[in-house]
Amino acid sequence: MALRFYNTLTQQVEVFTPQDGHTVRMYTCGPTVYNHVHIGNLRTFTFQDLLRRWLIYRGYALQHVMNITDVEDKIIRSAMQQGKSIGEYTAVYEKAFLEDIDRLRLQRPEKLVRATEHIPEMVDSIEKLTAGGYTYRSEDSVYFRIAKFPNYGKLSHIDFSGQRAGARVDVDEYDKDDARDFVLWKGPKDGEPSWESSLGPGRPGWHIECSAMAMKYLGETLDIHTGGIDLTFPHHENEIAQAEAVTGKPFARFWLHAEHLMVESQKMAKSLGNFYTLRDLLDQGYAPEVIRYLLASVPYRKKLNFTFDGLRAAATALERLRNYKLRLETSRFTDGTDDGVLSATQKAREAFDGALDDDLNTAEALGAIFEFVRDTNTGMDAGQFRSGNVQTAAALLAHFDSIFDVLRPSLQEGGLSDQEVDALILERTQAKQSRNFQRSDEIRNLLAEKGVILEDTKDGVRWKRK
Repeated sequence: MALRFYNTLTQQVEVFTPQDGHTVRMYTCGPTVYNHVHIGNLRTFTFQDLLRRWLIYRGYALQHVMNITDVEDKIIRSAMQQGKSIGEYTAVYEKAFLEDIDRLRLQRPEKLVRATEHIPEMVDSIEKLTAGGYTYRSEDSVYFRIAKFPNYGKLSHIDFSGQRAGARVDVDEYDKDDARDFVLWKGPKDGEPSWESSLGPGRPGWHIECSAMAMKYLGETLDIHTGGIDLTFPHHENEIAQAEAVTGKPFARFWLHAEHLMVESQKMAKSLGNFYTLRDLLDQGYAPEVIRYLLASVPYRKKLNFTFDGLRAAATALERLRNYKLRLETSRFTDGTDDGVLSATQKAREAFDGALDDDLNTAEALGAIFEFVRDTNTGMDAGQFRSGNVQTAAALLAHFDSIFDVLRPSLQEGGLSDQEVDALILERTQAKQSRNFQRSDEIRNLLAEKGVILEDTKDGVRWKRK
């Protein structure tokens, strides 16, 4: 089955292949490092991780670039309030972001690029836009003239025909549906950081950063550009205008946007007390892989309604999968192979792959796995599941986890490695054999304190992490 994605640009689901048939050139809008990222941001980054994993599984090489926005209005305001340079201020939150994505097991892109390290490329783009007649100066700043670019609005599909000619905005973010000439280069202001350039002293506007960096590393036409749905306008619309005005070529062939995350059906906001970072949830005792599971469970183009009931349900679902994996690894089954189970395994694999090929339908993909787990658990209880079925069932589970990456429990701070757990279990077994039940109980209690649960079965000791 062909790989298909919904393209915001065309508003259609389209078959996807990279331009050269081999390497996917993908750009994702990364964080603005003025604070800790919240779980809405992480929902988008989790979608991007699933996307890159699936593209790699489907045999494509990946050249994936993500920006770090480290100069922007909010950053400058906050850094000045704290009496820090923007480099000192953003380093803290860039480090925190990388720690967060590592905790959520998000693969890092091939390139992470900082805006402040690409000022010359941005200046070069602005000079080319000026040469093409797309810019004008007002005071010490340079603006993009939207009226000069007739295709403006083709991504957001908003009719801007009634826009006010010459109205302009110099802030990085502005109201939806309010198309105005936007700033490319901001003249210097007292106390703000600035760079010397052929445009005069100043700093880049937010929108020019992404298009300049994307084209530097990925060429004039990208295969895929991703981000949150809130970036469609104005940010991505402005990226298209800047890039295509320079090159005369399509900037990106596919635009993939992740929908909003809601909290208890409300927009997340600090004023409502429903604003959460990953660290907030970890401090409440939720494991990173449970949070990852929840963020991945709803297809990226649907709103995700985050609730704590949903988070607890994700933990339960994950426990069910882990128990199944443990049963495969530790139970003894009758010799032979059941053809019906083999057929069910193949059917589940095809359903899982087909769902992810169909615009990353993670809900259907999970449904295929849980149906397989339910049916084969029943088969195990009835004695139909045989030893020859273990390998293919385990391979299906490993295939699932190569994309979702949730089965391996995170090692808690001060926790025990698998090898340390196995050594303690061996010591406990020897203690029981020598009738040293006090030591046996001490080891069980120690393991429990470290989040390891033991189960004594007729086939031996099984263990799992909480």
